Amino acid sequence: MANGITRHIPNFVTACNLFSGCIAAVMAFQANYEAAILFIILGATFDFFDGMLARLFHVSGPLGKELDSLADDITFGFAPSVIVFSLFKEVQYPAFMQSMADIFPYTAFIIAVFSALRLGKFNIDPRQSSSFIGLPTPANALFWGSLVVGGHSFLISDAFNALYLFILVLLMSYLLVAELPMFSLKFKNLSWKDNKISYIFLLVCIPLLVIFRISGFAAIILWYILLSLLTKKKA
Repeated sequence: MANGITRHIPNFVTACNLFSGCIAAVMAFQANYEAAILFIILGATFDFFDGMLARLFHVSGPLGKELDSLADDITFGFAPSVIVFSLFKEVQYPAFMQSMADIFPYTAFIIAVFSALRLGKFNIDPRQSSSFIGLPTPANALFWGSLVVGGHSFLISDAFNALYLFILVLLMSYLLVAELPMFSLKFKNLSWKDNKISYIFLLVCIPLLVIFRISGFAAIILWYILLSLLTKKKA
């Protein structure tokens, strides 16, 4: 009986990730960005524990793998797309884009498409067992959520506009599937020599959070991308 229950626990936790992502998307449609990022973070927490529980109970299987990818694309692909969709309705539009203001928000869902491609590649790529190739979808979702929450007043000001936002959507979507090695924060031990990159990354994260507060998470993702580029020969 115990084994019959425990084998369903990881999938239940994955389903909680999916549920959190659905709520995040609803909050984002309502332009409640704070609640949206909260549920994205909650989904990321469930995403962290489902794999750990699957290994703990030795119950990993194809169903869990497929469900995990579906949940991740909702929480870390669709939900941030909706955040950007709502933001597109608030940002300024240059004169030459005014005629496209009603349809341009839908370009935000490019993020969801490329997130699905990223997750599909991850599932079939044996190179990504200890590091990543391309920006992980949770990092991309956290970038968008924290950027919009922390920098909302700037993003809807005259200093920013829909064209800049579209370029950023294309750039971040490309990074999801780019053949760019990115380090993992998994620690095999606590030695400086074996984890130097991770320690440098974490040490810089602290002042970024202190200086930029909620937007600091977006800055941290940019720092993660930059450090991966600087150390890719060592990755």
